[in-house]
Amino acid sequence: MKILIHDLDQQYEAALKPHADLVINADGKYAPCQGCFGCWSKHPAECFMKDRLQQICRVMGQADELVIITKNLYGSYSAPVKNVLDRSIGTSTPFSTYRGKQMHHTLRYGKHDLWKTIVYGDITEEEKETFRLLAERNAINDGFERSEVLFVNDISEVEALL
Repeated sequence: MKILIHDLDQQYEAALKPHADLVINADGKYAPCQGCFGCWSKHPAECFMKDRLQQICRVMGQADELVIITKNLYGSYSAPVKNVLDRSIGTSTPFSTYRGKQMHHTLRYGKHDLWKTIVYGDITEEEKETFRLLAERNAINDGFERSEVLFVNDISEVEALL
């Protein structure tokens, strides 16, 4: 399953839908993570908040490929995209294991293929390097075999990279 998370305006929704099994618009119309860790232990992979991201852990757990389209924010994801990613912490468990000689949380749903990030907006070379490292670490933590970060100058270039 290919999941696409984006922070683009609603006008891009129709153009994105043919490129993924599920498109999640990170429009900020949901509650941010409260840090209760209930999705880890109390009710695994389900957020207690009753909004459209309540099942995001289960949805993202099924992704073979995750594509994130985000505006650059100082070498990181935009706030709405970061909020969606924060709400998906329940894709892992509170238990730890070694993967690649490093300590990581145990995966609740197993391995995935590709974590792809498409970044738009003004970005310096230092921010690009920060973003590459961040996406790579996120991919490892969430059990993705590989990560890819692509930078575009204009939003119109995004569709060609999907």
